[in-house]
Amino acid sequence: MSLRSSLAVTAGVLGAVTSARDVPSNVKSFYDGVRAQGQCRNVLAGGFHSVQGDSGNFDYCGDHAQDHNVIYLQGRGGQLANMDIDCDGIQRGPADDGRCGSSGDTQSQTSFRDTVASYGTGQRDLDANAHPYVVFGNDGSKPGWRTFDPRRYGVEPLSVMAVVCNNKLIYGVWGDTNGDDGDQPMVGEASISLATACFGRGVNGNAGHDDNDVLYIAFPGKDAVPGARGAKWNAQSYDEFERSIEGLGDRLIQRIGGDGGNPPTNPPGGDDCSWKGHCKGASCGSDNDCSDNLVCSGGKCSASRSTCTWEGHCEGASCGNENDCADSLVCRSGKCAQ
Repeated sequence: MSLRSSLAVTAGVLGAVTSARDVPSNVKSFYDGVRAQGQCRNVLAGGFHSVQGDSGNFDYCGDHAQDHNVIYLQGRGGQLANMDIDCDGIQRGPADDGRCGSSGDTQSQTSFRDTVASYGTGQRDLDANAHPYVVFGNDGSKPGWRTFDPRRYGVEPLSVMAVVCNNKLIYGVWGDTNGDDGDQPMVGEASISLATACFGRGVNGNAGHDDNDVLYIAFPGKDAVPGARGAKWNAQSYDEFERSIEGLGDRLIQRIGGDGGNPPTNPPGGDDCSWKGHCKGASCGSDNDCSDNLVCSGGKCSASRSTCTWEGHCEGASCGNENDCADSLVCRSGKCAQ
């Protein structure tokens, strides 16, 4: 929701004290393949900037929306995106160490504040110092302003995202959007807690990571949403919250194959209906995204809709226990099942 500025932070300055994990081989191969390809072929929306005044050639990419069911940011010439710092949301919470004080554009709320509050945990909004979140999607009403709504492609608010940064894999949630309060539509931003996990305590509200080598991966589908009880929304530290979504993140990255440089020539939803790319198995946000008589079920175009009495908690939905699953379904290995 904010206009950002970013100053380069020397690698290794005051190494992060928060937890991170090595990049799994499938995600590393995907990262390398995306960079080697050079640029996106299936641009969902383009014309965005990673740094004020750059070429404006950064895209939301759908090259692997069909085979891996992921959406990510990519530039040209092997570039990905940088990481500017977001300090929006709850202010002066227990995890606030003062580093957001240098930010000149902090806002007191994030885009999905109402959803966070509705979870009934006592948490009114996200706290950038405690919740690792990604600023993803672009809003705006200025004439000619570039916008992108990830929900059109099945990405759900507060769904888990994966970030590859500084040879680490970090899990966060889609927690905020980029607004039109600046001169150019920007991409590449995360909460200060996520940025600290990536690059250490040298980052602050006005000093992020300028190199375009960060991969932000979103996962379409309701199964990427932890929901009210699938994450510790009232966590008071980065480690506490990130641990609560680690299991779901680990499951989601299993979608990713290693070859990021070759989008499928005949992906699911490709050629077996009247609307190429919107056939059975294609990603969707609503029935309008699916061809012919197909319906959108669980973020995928399907021949029939999964039926149960509690939408979003049907077979295949993420869960922490049986109370998260509809009807007679049980929670098995983090998924609602028969």
